[in-house]
Amino acid sequence: MPESVYAGLGNAFAIVFDAPVDEDEARRLCVARRIDGVISASPGGDGADLTMILRNADGSRAEVSGNGLACLGQAAVDSGAVTGPDVVIDTDAGRRRVRIGDAVTVDMGEAVIKDGDDGAVFVDVGNPHLVFPAGDVGALGRDHPDMNVEVIARRGDDAIDMVVHERGVGVTQACGTGAYASAAAARNWGWVGDAVTVYQPGGVAAVDLAARTYTVKVTSCR
Repeated sequence: MPESVYAGLGNAFAIVFDAPVDEDEARRLCVARRIDGVISASPGGDGADLTMILRNADGSRAEVSGNGLACLGQAAVDSGAVTGPDVVIDTDAGRRRVRIGDAVTVDMGEAVIKDGDDGAVFVDVGNPHLVFPAGDVGALGRDHPDMNVEVIARRGDDAIDMVVHERGVGVTQACGTGAYASAAAARNWGWVGDAVTVYQPGGVAAVDLAARTYTVKVTSCR
């Protein structure tokens, strides 16, 4: 099965066009390529360029991924599957638009916030997140296996630090939906405004909560 690997801030995905990927194949690819997930893409319909199915490292199916969308959009333009610069992608969480440029900007949709337990907030961005203002992200992730879990801290004006434990994967270098959810939680706590710089172990991304976008640098890995 031909695949390429793209990453957003070290959050890496195999991209497979026009071939389904089952749970076992996804697990095998993630181990073999040392990546976080596998995206299978097929031609879209009703105005979409592509339909995306994302499987995590454990083979489970995920609703959506911010970095995954950015990687798929870049791979589609690089391969000539889509002309760009805009790529419309249908996901299990609905339709998203990706714009390819020097960086990749993803339309993320609405962030819906609810109170959580232990000082956290629950944020729904098409997939579920629990955002904590302190704690051990690995332990918190293991305590909440059905959630993506972020721990954030203030970093000056309109900036936060974030670490993440992704559902079905574990601790990763970065998470696009996690950065978006964390920015929404930080604004809810009064830490930041609408434009937020998110520092993650893999690098820096930009969130614009007013425009509902996430912008990240994407690289072709191998």
